[in-house]
Amino acid sequence: MLNLKTLETSAKGTKLPLDTLLDSLPFNAQGLVPAIAQDAVTREVLMLAWMNRDAIDQTLASGRVTYFSRSRQRLWVKGETSGHVQHLRSMRIDCDGDALLLEVEQHGPACHTLRETCFYLQVTGDSVEIISEPTLPSQPSGQ
Repeated sequence: MLNLKTLETSAKGTKLPLDTLLDSLPFNAQGLVPAIAQDAVTREVLMLAWMNRDAIDQTLASGRVTYFSRSRQRLWVKGETSGHVQHLRSMRIDCDGDALLLEVEQHGPACHTLRETCFYLQVTGDSVEIISEPTLPSQPSGQ
């Protein structure tokens, strides 16, 4: 198993096998790692979800972002019910291996509330303000 600390002083352009790095990720007790989805063009943070090794492998193989749904206890291809898919443009792994950054091409709203981003609650002083409207009328789609 690779010690990610050894990569801290590695030169730009250093490469290693993908499986070696993925096998070294410090998945939590449930076998999950947090994944942040960011719009590849606007750089806006769209959502945070969880991935297990199967979700990572499926995402890399298909190009369609797949997460692990903790509520459903199964893999979930983003947009499988809503049509609001995410196409992977790049995947990055942070220095400790404890978070993934997915640069995505988002089609439709990212949030099940039909907002462009899941981060629509802004803390301002001692209150929280909703800072965006749903982008489509109707009920949330359940992603």
